[in-house]
Amino acid sequence: MIIRRAQLEDAPGIADVHVDSWRTTYKNIIPDYYLQNLSYTQRTALWEKNLSKQHQYTLVAENSNGQIIGFADAWKRETNNVTHSCDLTSIYILEEYQGQGIGKLLLKDLFEYFKKMAYHRIFVEVLTDNKTRYFYQYYGAKLIDTKDIQIGGVLLKEEIYEWDTLEDVLGKV
Repeated sequence: MIIRRAQLEDAPGIADVHVDSWRTTYKNIIPDYYLQNLSYTQRTALWEKNLSKQHQYTLVAENSNGQIIGFADAWKRETNNVTHSCDLTSIYILEEYQGQGIGKLLLKDLFEYFKKMAYHRIFVEVLTDNKTRYFYQYYGAKLIDTKDIQIGGVLLKEEIYEWDTLEDVLGKV
């Protein structure tokens, strides 16, 4: 397995993982009609745009056949006014590859990037019903806030976590 920086031509593979992961991760959380209407074409266009942004940092995980099986990305959200900080915006791995340490490797590479960029505080937002929050908690993220968001016409709770030291994560991954 290879972890590497994403390139523009990776957009279709990232989009496939994004859509498929949403359909498994958010089953019974986000309405089925919303998940079934996710479009690979629209997500590919979104990722082509994202990968063209100067301040977006995206990694992909490839299996031995060169198929993208996971990705992670980070950038500073417009709502983030904290100096020397960044947002971990997503880590998604195809369901059949979960539990094999891929998320840990992606997290490690992201935090090495954060350190290189001299970020001191990292934020991540995760739906309360998404079990991935336990992954972030295990690696030291602290719950700092909650908010309501709407997806597919349903009101959902989202938790905002923060890492205020990078070394704790880097020492654990």
